Amino acid sequence: QVQLVESGGGLVQAGGSLRLSCAASGSIYSINDMGWYRQAPGKQRELVAVITSGGSTNYADSVKGRFTISRDNAKNSVNLQMNSLKPEDTAVYFCNVDLLPIWGRRRQYWGQGTQVTVNS
Repeated sequence: QVQLVESGGGLVQAGGSLRLSCAASGSIYSINDMGWYRQAPGKQRELVAVITSGGSTNYADSVKGRFTISRDNAKNSVNLQMNSLKPEDTAVYFCNVDLLPIWGRRRQYWGQGTQVTVNS
């Protein structure tokens, strides 16, 4: 089995920073893309940032220059450093990992979600 465990959400004032972390564990053969999505109340889930196994990154326009995604392949983890947070960044953030388990087929796995609230 594969598990994703997220940490780091919370409440912050506008302009502040938070760091999200997500660690994958279990019967993992290889990991491809790792990313973060978010879902605000009444809105669809949207991509925030993604990082490939080779380290290439892609960001939503709304977070470019403020958020930084990184990964530690030795720890099967992905982080999201969020700076200059805005009230519109308020959402539940989900870790997403595209991986091949030791037994089974390659697919995407989701974390449980962590709440980020930014007060104005």
